[in-house]
Parts: sequence; structure tokens; C-alpha cells
Amino acid sequence: MKVLRKIIEIDDELCDGCGQCVPSCAEGAIEMVDGKARMVAEKYCDGLGACLGECPNGALRIAEREAEDFDEAAVEAYLKEKEKGEATPGPTPAPVSGCPSSQIQTFIPPPGSGGTVSESGGGATSALSHWPVQINLIPPNAPFLKGANLVITADCVPVAYPNFHRDFLEGKVVMMGCPKFDEVASYIQKFTDIFRHADIRHITVPIMEVPCCSGLPMMIKKAMADAGKDIPLEEVTIGTRGEILRREGPAA
Repeated sequence: MKVLRKIIEIDDELCDGCGQCVPSCAEGAIEMVDGKARMVAEKYCDGLGACLGECPNGALRIAEREAEDFDEAAVEAYLKEKEKGEATPGPTPAPVSGCPSSQIQTFIPPPGSGGTVSESGGGATSALSHWPVQINLIPPNAPFLKGANLVITADCVPVAYPNFHRDFLEGKVVMMGCPKFDEVASYIQKFTDIFRHADIRHITVPIMEVPCCSGLPMMIKKAMADAGKDIPLEEVTIGTRGEILRREGPAA
């Protein structure tokens, strides 16, 4: 039944597919479909606008119009299905027009990538299997996260450690960011949403020896606690001269 009420509307032209609005909707009313934020169903949206502040482009707004009435019981059932992995998934996010940095891509690195010399003689080949790589740009429902061995790294590590692709990245999914300059709360929420739904198998956390990097493992542990998950975690500390100083926890 349709009633006159407030509901979220998404401007397709302003949406660049960053996915930051998805975890902010506690009712699960927003999902990424074909690289854009879409309303799953009007009955799942309470119209309160908790997602508004998460969009960097102002693509979300509250409108008052005729819409299917908010159904709290339907939301509860839908969220339970999602938790079990039984909810009907939307199409896999795909590259679309908008910010190239946030367009989802998955590709298969060549065998032995990260350790072999390329045919052009330009050095070791890349072991990267997906895009984007920045923590803030990866949506929690990115297809490459499902069942992944994660490398969540401070972004200085690949610069300091010369064999990053060979020793850390091959066969894994990487997320990188700066625990000093980025927002702690958004990191914790992003990790929590990923851990709840992506069935992560193992996490490796390479950080630098500098004090500001020590916050990254703590954020990940807090997110695991919030998600109710106990995922094997290895912490690796890299010196500013590029050497491994410490390894703690089980390796992948």
C-alpha cells in the first residue's frame, strides 16, 4: 500500500558508486547494483536519512512523495536472510561512468606474478587482482572480498618494503589506507560490515614501525569484535629501511 511519506531518493548522475552509503543504512535498503547505489525496495527505507551524510557527492536526499509504506517486519526478515546469505543478490557491481577510482574491477594476475620478471624486462609483474585498493573506496559488498585472504596494509608499507607483491600480495586481496590521516570510525565500520558478510578467511596486517601505524591492528580487532567474528590475524611490522622487524600471529 502506498502512502505519502518521506523516503530516500538517489540521484543517478551524482552517484559515483563509492558504496559509502550502503553500510550506513541499518535496514539494508541500499545496495550497489551495476556500480551505482540503488534502493532495494521502498518498504525497507524508513526515510530518516542516516545515509545522507555518508555520500561525498550529495547524491542522496529525502523526498516526500507517495511510496510503499515502511515495513519493519519485512526489514527484519530481509536482514536475517542477508545474514544467512540467502537474500537474492543484485548484479555484480560493474565499471560505470563516474569517478574511475571507485569503479569495481576484478582480474586474474599471471601465474607467478609478483616474483617473475616481465617480458618487457621492466621488473616483477604485478600480483594485484582487483581495483580499487583504498579502504575508503572499497564497498563492503565488492565481489572480490568474498572468502578472501585479506591484506590490510598501511599505505607506506609498499613503498618501504621492496618485495611487497611477492611476499604479501600474491593470491590475496589488498586494502590500504593511513591510520593517522583517515577517519578511525569509518574504518571500523567498513571492516565490521566486511567481516559480517564476506566470510574472510585470514587477515595479514603489514604496518610500519612508526607509532601512528599501531592503530590499524586495533581498529581491525575492534571491528572483528563488533561483527562477532574471530578471524586469524597476522601482524607484520616493517622498519623504515624496509626490513621485517616482527611477525605476530598465524600466517595465511
